[in-house]
Amino acid sequence: MNRPLTVGVIGLGSMGMGAARSLLAANIKTLGLDMSRDACAAFQAAGGQIADSPATMAGQVDILIVFVVNAAQVETVLFGDNGAAEALAAGAVVLQCATIPAAVSRDIAARLDNLQVMMIDGPVSGGAAKAAEGAMTVMASGPAAAFDRAAPALTAIAEKVHRLGDQVGVGSTVKTINQLLAGVHIAAAAEAMALGIRAGADAEQLFDVISGAAGASWMFNNRVPHILAGDYTPLSAVDIFIKDLGIVLETGKSLTFPLPLSAAAHQQFLAAGAAGLGREDDSAVIKVFQRLAGDDLPLPSERPESSE
Repeated sequence: MNRPLTVGVIGLGSMGMGAARSLLAANIKTLGLDMSRDACAAFQAAGGQIADSPATMAGQVDILIVFVVNAAQVETVLFGDNGAAEALAAGAVVLQCATIPAAVSRDIAARLDNLQVMMIDGPVSGGAAKAAEGAMTVMASGPAAAFDRAAPALTAIAEKVHRLGDQVGVGSTVKTINQLLAGVHIAAAAEAMALGIRAGADAEQLFDVISGAAGASWMFNNRVPHILAGDYTPLSAVDIFIKDLGIVLETGKSLTFPLPLSAAAHQQFLAAGAAGLGREDDSAVIKVFQRLAGDDLPLPSERPESSE
């Protein structure tokens, strides 16, 4: 194929928008699509083109990157009304970046294979900041030919691509384990900070000590500053971990494998969701303890000037 590579991105949320803009920055012709008119307008303003539907987009692209929220949305954009799958040319590649069960990834790949379309099972990590920098981590598995075809797009959006073999599903399995640890660590960080505050420790001092001690984790060091700032703007929402830890638990159930820590963390996120906090930052899981114990948490007005 002699013409320049064309890439489509379905889902222009915080991660998808960062990826789409990174593709534009790499001088790759990029089409975008999102249910949000504001997101579409922002992408157009950045120099991208907006497609009318997944099918319309698929007819114009070599690589289709899917950045939606869950398995149901992946199903809809690929195989629903005006879905992309049947409109993709033979030899095209779908890079599926949503966090979904490995079994679902394998099923989608098999259906795409029947249409002579390749799939990379490539969930991502790094958050909105890394996406905006074109520096995400991709946990990816799939055919070598798909990686070869998608190489320019992967280079544009990712700092590190972990190639985990030819079998679709391995990428989603590895992401599931990542989310197990991430969710448990966030819940544990919230519990630890809530206990410290309840026992009378100064929250700032507590964080300063633990962040450099053996009890710290990446999530503790990353999420506790949100709590100290009283800022629960959703960089990654409570609802995301309700979904992702649900995938973790379903995976364990399918393998008859006990996951007691994951189950406990899931219950904490469910409690936060039930309290109306589902769309707040995932660090808002600490508010479950606040509501149980009545302890005060830092407020935005208490944020130190130096942390701006």
